Amino acid sequence: MPLINMSAALTAARPGGLGSFNVITLEHAEAIVGGAEAAKSPVVLQISENTAKYHRGLAAVAAACLHIAAASTANVVVHLDHATSPDLVREAVDLGVRSVMFDASMLSHDENVEATAAVAKWCQDRDVHVEAELGEVGGKDGVHAAGARTDPTEAAEYVAATGVDALAVAVGSSHAMLTRDAVLDDDLIVRIAAAVTVPLVLHGSSGVPDAGLQSAVRHGMSKINIATHLNQVMATAVRSALTDELLVDPRKYLGPGRTAVQAEVERLLRVLAID
Repeated sequence: MPLINMSAALTAARPGGLGSFNVITLEHAEAIVGGAEAAKSPVVLQISENTAKYHRGLAAVAAACLHIAAASTANVVVHLDHATSPDLVREAVDLGVRSVMFDASMLSHDENVEATAAVAKWCQDRDVHVEAELGEVGGKDGVHAAGARTDPTEAAEYVAATGVDALAVAVGSSHAMLTRDAVLDDDLIVRIAAAVTVPLVLHGSSGVPDAGLQSAVRHGMSKINIATHLNQVMATAVRSALTDELLVDPRKYLGPGRTAVQAEVERLLRVLAID
């Protein structure tokens, strides 16, 4: 199936939320797409800047994701996640990635606006979807805690000033959580959704329980990013397989990891498919 763009994927997921899952290994990408096919749902394959660094460059992992997405029967978007460098954004677009998140949240507000507006214009001139972040979502590399909240008025002003296509906001989630007990501020989600003209993105969704994810979507969240939770699922399956001390073939332990992740992606996509 031809690759779908982010706007079309967001539309296809309605009235539910669009599941967006981070790829680290080839097994992640295969599992995420397999889960989407089983759930008959659109999905996003996200490649973070950190994952590009892990693979010693973006090209190979991006090519793999683009190939897997194009070969799938599901509607799949390949997305660059948390890119802090405009050069990485340009490289991703040159490789064929049509959706990016440019993260200038570590800069001062004025610098964030200036840098993001420049990246957004460059991308949109090339029909590339741009997500950005106002301030910082808690728990990411030492930034402020999950008590952070996005101000709706500031969010609206930021979207107008930068021209971005989607906005990641802080409403109570935190990156890299290992427990699913985060409590989101649904009233704030409603207020932000009413104030801005673009889809809202929930980062740090691994720490949010199923009911919280569904409530967030009902109150106005459009794209739901999940990474750490799938890594936990994979790690548990791999550890179980490696209890056999004679097992050395990576296919014998990465395979169960892939199977477990695929089942969880299918389940989560069904959770997000709000009726």
